[in-house]
Amino acid sequence: TAIAAVPPKTEAKAKALKAKKAVLKGVHSHKKKKIRTSPTFRRPKTLRLRRQPKYPRKSAPRRNKLDHYAIIKFPLTTESAMKKIEDNNTLVFIVDVKANKHQIKQAVKKLYDIDVAKVNTLIRPDGEKKAYVRLAPDYDALDVANKVRNL
Repeated sequence: TAIAAVPPKTEAKAKALKAKKAVLKGVHSHKKKKIRTSPTFRRPKTLRLRRQPKYPRKSAPRRNKLDHYAIIKFPLTTESAMKKIEDNNTLVFIVDVKANKHQIKQAVKKLYDIDVAKVNTLIRPDGEKKAYVRLAPDYDALDVANKVRNL
C-alpha cells in the first residue's frame, strides 16, 4: 500500500503537457450561466482612463485674490475695541467678508509676526466682517496695537 512519491519535475512536465494539449485542441467546457436575481440591469464599472489633453484649457493658473494683504483691511480703533485690547489681549480688525478664521489667523501671523490664540468673527449690519483676534499670552496687545498703528 506504499505509494511511490512522484518527483516534482515529472509532475510539472505532465502539467505542461496538459496545458499544451489544451492550447492546441481548445478546452471544450461549459461555462455556468450566471443567475440574475434582480430585474434591473446595473451596468458594470469599466476602466476610465485619465484625460490626456493636448494643451491646458487655461493658459495660466488664477491669481489668488484673497492674499494676506487683502484679508485684513484695517484695525478698528473704537472705544470698545480699545477696551478689548486692554482687558482681553485682543485686537479688532475689519476683514474681507470671504475670509475664514484660519485665513485671518494666518494673515495676522504673517503681517505682524505674532502668535494668535484664537479668532472670533461676526458680520456687522453694514456688511463688513469684524474679527476679534485674541493674542497668545506671551504677546501684549497694547504693544502690538501701537506697532500696527505705526506701520
